[in-house]
Amino acid sequence: MTDKNAALVVFSGGQDSTTCLFWAKKNFRDVHALSFLYGQKHHDEVALAREIAREAHVHFEAMEIPFIARLAENALTDASMAMDQEQPEGGLPNTFVPGRNLFFLSIAAVYARERGIRHLVTGVSQTDFSGYPDCRDAFIKSLNVTLNLAMDEQFVIHTPLMWIDKAQTWQMADDLGVLELVRTRTMTCYNNIPGNGCGHCPACKLRREGLERYLNAKQKGIRL
Repeated sequence: MTDKNAALVVFSGGQDSTTCLFWAKKNFRDVHALSFLYGQKHHDEVALAREIAREAHVHFEAMEIPFIARLAENALTDASMAMDQEQPEGGLPNTFVPGRNLFFLSIAAVYARERGIRHLVTGVSQTDFSGYPDCRDAFIKSLNVTLNLAMDEQFVIHTPLMWIDKAQTWQMADDLGVLELVRTRTMTCYNNIPGNGCGHCPACKLRREGLERYLNAKQKGIRL
């Protein structure tokens, strides 16, 4: 039986997906969270995700999908590869994992279907997407149609962060009452360090810059 008030969050334990988890809790009665272990160097994110979900009273499951790491070389799954610190001119950063969101959302849709869930939530953003093509709105809309056709269902993929930047994502977390939780207990860092992270990988720099802009705006009483 389909539950119109249930949602499944693709949940990594990072800033974006944790904000989306609490957005889902505000908008749906029954929230589930699904994390993936795909050979990522920052694998501790899944343990953090499990703990956050437990405290939020959200059903949590982690799924191993190691085939992703075997498909293509990238700096998130290959410990020997130094990650790009900046976006390469005319190309993708080597932190791009080809097909990651395609696989995550496709697997999540099957998982959700078997539990009568039709709402999927993901923290992708076209505003701060680090050059990853599978974070764009066009991809999400296309995949939503494809999943519905593939399973003859009516999934709805929600992307609460699609058109906001990192500073506005911090603002959303604050509005949801979880700013300190997101700030201190999530993992965005590609080098497997929670909270403020290593401070120099691309994900950490984007996170820090967004937080500084939000806190400066908040101090001045400005909403972003």
